[in-house]
Amino acid sequence: MRSHIPHKYAALLLVVATLIAASGRIFSKEAIAYLPIFGFIGLRFLLASICLLPFCYRYFSRVDSIDLFKAFCVGALMGSALLLWVYAVSVSDTLGEGGFIMSLSMLFVPLVAWALFGDKPTNTFWYSLPFAVIGLILLSLGREWHQSSGQLWFLVSAMLLAVHFNFNSRYAQRIPVLLLTTIRPFCTGLIGLVASAFFEVWPSNVPDVTWVWFTLSVLVATSFRYVIQTLGQKGTSTENAAIIMILEPVWTMLLSMWWLGEQMSLNKVMGFSFILFAIVINRSGAMLK
Repeated sequence: MRSHIPHKYAALLLVVATLIAASGRIFSKEAIAYLPIFGFIGLRFLLASICLLPFCYRYFSRVDSIDLFKAFCVGALMGSALLLWVYAVSVSDTLGEGGFIMSLSMLFVPLVAWALFGDKPTNTFWYSLPFAVIGLILLSLGREWHQSSGQLWFLVSAMLLAVHFNFNSRYAQRIPVLLLTTIRPFCTGLIGLVASAFFEVWPSNVPDVTWVWFTLSVLVATSFRYVIQTLGQKGTSTENAAIIMILEPVWTMLLSMWWLGEQMSLNKVMGFSFILFAIVINRSGAMLK
């Protein structure tokens, strides 16, 4: 079933999703100051799934069992990518290179679609790609870079996210949005809690404010964000959605300046400009179709 969401509204939903995702990084940073990382991810995504379940349980009987299985596989991909990212963070001495590699995951999406499904990227994508890469490089300048084994895990995680994004876009056309959005975090939550049970010890006391950040992570940065992101992916092409999603590191940097007091530099301004220009090029091509 194809979406009836107008293309321009789908793009707007994706922009909002990137802003919420960036806010979620702030929520997560505050929450994991006192919560174990695997446990935080597990609880966050499992509770987000439970919050969405009352709105979509009736769809389970209307969806083919094969499609349900595929939806659970998409969730397993997302969970595996997130846990690999957490592992990469734990073995990396610095996060600059990891942040850059992960931000490239959305640029891998059209290339993965080409490899998996034969969907050749449009000329517009190739025109916008250099500007997006330059922008992400400029955003990463000034960070300390070291060669480490964590870089390989960041790369594997980024590739898994790109694969997940492709399959999620594809199944969003056939599976009700709320159902798909409920199944994905459920799988991620289970994987996170299993990892936490094996590798982590929970603290005996957690400050009340940490649970406030945790609640925001569950309701806003996970439940609400993934609903509108999946709606956006349902209403536009995978390639266009991927280009829009690279706005997330831009919002993250701006929020970090506001919340964490990070300083704006010339290379960051130039990085924002290149990324926005890449999105304008890509959107212009999409609107001319």
